[in-house]
Amino acid sequence: MAPFTDQLEQLISGCVQVHSKAELQKKLSLGKPLRVKLGVDPTSSDIHLGHTVVLEKLRQFQELGHHALLIIGDYTAMIGDPSGRSATRPHLSLEQVLEHAKSYQEQAFKVLLREKTEVRFNSEWLAPMRFADVIKLNAQVTLQQLLQREDFRNRLDQGHPIHLHEIQYPVMQGWDSVMVQADVELGGTDQLFNLLVGRDLQQEEKQAPQIVMTMPLLVGLDGVQKMSKSLGNFVGVSEPPETMFGKLMSISDELMENYYQLLLSEKGDLSLHPMEAKKLLSQRIVARYHTAQAAQEARSEFELRFSKRDLSAVNLPHYVLEEPQDLVSLGVTLFQTCFGITKSRGEMRRLIEGGSVTWAGEKVTDVKKIFSPHCEGILKLDRQRAVGLGS
Repeated sequence: MAPFTDQLEQLISGCVQVHSKAELQKKLSLGKPLRVKLGVDPTSSDIHLGHTVVLEKLRQFQELGHHALLIIGDYTAMIGDPSGRSATRPHLSLEQVLEHAKSYQEQAFKVLLREKTEVRFNSEWLAPMRFADVIKLNAQVTLQQLLQREDFRNRLDQGHPIHLHEIQYPVMQGWDSVMVQADVELGGTDQLFNLLVGRDLQQEEKQAPQIVMTMPLLVGLDGVQKMSKSLGNFVGVSEPPETMFGKLMSISDELMENYYQLLLSEKGDLSLHPMEAKKLLSQRIVARYHTAQAAQEARSEFELRFSKRDLSAVNLPHYVLEEPQDLVSLGVTLFQTCFGITKSRGEMRRLIEGGSVTWAGEKVTDVKKIFSPHCEGILKLDRQRAVGLGS
């Protein structure tokens, strides 16, 4: 293990913002393990590859001898982080959040060292607070500070509501840092405001302010927006190997270098053909969250299914039609039911008209084609996904 004083460049590698590098160097120079905080809100049951970018940075701190604090935001999750949101998040009950938290922890330990991770729930200190305590805490933050947030400003400008409970979110997250006496807090670039509130509250409480370190956001499979389960452009770390592999093979060539950098911390081999580079990327990521054997099998099945086009030889999802459906409606249903992907009717129509959809090996470009319950065969929806129809 490198001495703490020699770790600075290693730790800031890959970060977008470090507030500040000089402060981090000073903390490291003391020669003591740092308390490094990462907060996660279990608003759904799955962690996706976008979450792993910051989890890997926390793992790096662990491997260098520092103390990892994983804060499960069971109380903050009931509000939902408003960062980057154009509307209020739906409310979750505490029961829903705690159920999600179980799987969140297990999936997080696919990256983190379990025996070197301290897990805390922020209900531990937020639940006992009296209303007088909340008022005292709010007195340390101004409305002007909170309205500096771009997402809040945009919603005000557009006439969209901002509910008072949303304004509490960064205050609650900041108080987490006070309660665990964090030396460093990690987050995505969209978390910068919340992390800085933590610094402010620590100084109000006469604590040394935490170092704020933000990591890049992973762009989702659509190549446009950040990876998000609600947008359907995600790859879950607990998804089956063949599903992970197939989803990763759907990314654009332009996005591939970004995935190599953020998910494998390296540059792709420019000497490889783009298709081979993408297969290697997909195989290595699947191996990281499953096994090398599972990754090789997922690759072999993908190549059998799509490179050799022998769809009848592979294990496809199966769907039984109960009533006649037009191709557009059926395609939308199959994407959601069999692959968990949300497609609009317009998107499905474009796939059909673009020649991506085949039935029994033949292209289908008629968006009005009707499939009846007695149909049996293989319906290929796009380059990566196909479904067997029939009883």
